[in-house]
Amino acid sequence: MSPTPVRITAVDTFDIRFPTSRELDGSDAMNPDPDYSAAYLVLRTDAADGLEGHGFTFTIGRGNDVQVAAIDALRDHVAGRSVDEVCDDPGTLFRDLIGDSQLRWLGPEKGVMHMAIGALINAVWDLAAKRAAKPLWQLLADAEPEWLVRQIDFRYITDALTPEEALEILRRGRQGAEGRRARLLEQGFPAYTTSAGWLGYSDEKLTRLAAQAVADGFRQIKLKVGADLDDDVRRCRVARAVVGPDIRMAIDANQRWNVDEAIRWTRALAEFDPYWIEEPTSPDDVLAHAAIREAVAPVKVATGEHVQNRIVFKQLLQAGALDIVQIDAARVGGVNENLAILLLAAKYGVPVCPHAGGVGLCELVQHLSMFDYVAVSGTTEDRVIEYVDHLHEHFLDPAVIRDGHYTASTAPGFSAAMRPESIARYTFPGGTFWAADDPDRQKGQAA
Repeated sequence: MSPTPVRITAVDTFDIRFPTSRELDGSDAMNPDPDYSAAYLVLRTDAADGLEGHGFTFTIGRGNDVQVAAIDALRDHVAGRSVDEVCDDPGTLFRDLIGDSQLRWLGPEKGVMHMAIGALINAVWDLAAKRAAKPLWQLLADAEPEWLVRQIDFRYITDALTPEEALEILRRGRQGAEGRRARLLEQGFPAYTTSAGWLGYSDEKLTRLAAQAVADGFRQIKLKVGADLDDDVRRCRVARAVVGPDIRMAIDANQRWNVDEAIRWTRALAEFDPYWIEEPTSPDDVLAHAAIREAVAPVKVATGEHVQNRIVFKQLLQAGALDIVQIDAARVGGVNENLAILLLAAKYGVPVCPHAGGVGLCELVQHLSMFDYVAVSGTTEDRVIEYVDHLHEHFLDPAVIRDGHYTASTAPGFSAAMRPESIARYTFPGGTFWAADDPDRQKGQAA
């Protein structure tokens, strides 16, 4: 008699919010008061060892409940499925989710529903990596190129990247992979920090944190800009004086500007030798990015944290509209779609420097960059992962920085699992932190 297959028995969701706005952590020109939040899910199974898959998507507070509701709407697509089935072929589940004709109408492949799909797919990959007893980066790096190609939806992108081209890139990536794996485990992956540069910080705090970043081994920092040009000039001058001429300094406008503003503002800050200008305008405006890139060179243009799918990334690359691809582990449709974006970037020879400014994003995206290094691009040259120094204590496998580098996780999974006590404390609005923060609201809800 065949053994009874292990199945996914439940999809539990949580609205988790952290009060980061109170210290202005995460503040920028478009988001002055973010409360870093996670629409979080756990795939429960009936495995005897309690195997679970964890995933989430990132928001900044209000509306996190809407994102949780979107994940809830996907529950019937995965509850009851065989764990072996979904872990052996996450690509089929991904295509099922984006192919749901009624849910697809709410996108298609963008916005709240697509981010919900990404959260669920990432939880499946967490499940798959735990089942294989490998960290996700290693699971991907060890996978056969043919299998990886089958995980990708090439619809709408074959004019830029065909399955045959993707397969060739991945086959080339296996050459020397063992040596790169050893170097990764020994040296880690280069990081840069945004922790010094939040827009709401005082000059004194900027000075102290920028100096600390250099002392900690970071070779690049990033400053938020875009609210007031005179303030930005002053803050860039302060930061450059602290870090010196040899440390890269990026600037980030968080979509603040029109094209002419972006060009004028970036040129005004050029004296401080910014390495890149990030998100200078709407993430959907491919032609605007191309125009800005041409006008502000040699300052590089970086974007991607709000790019909604592989199709827009394809267009940005085809149009020569960016110098740096910034993937986000929780914005597009999860690992499967990020595989497509990594391969598109490799095809066009554009470095990938992921966004990780949000709760749990450092934990997730490190795996994708490490896979890219070991098995796709084969290099860390001009590649760095963003690092933000808060909220890591809430994760069971937190990101660890040593001498300005991410250390490679060796724990099985996608590093997505939050500590149970953090979930209990920060679930909104009934967690112990929020209940104590606003007891009158709790009384009203009880009534």
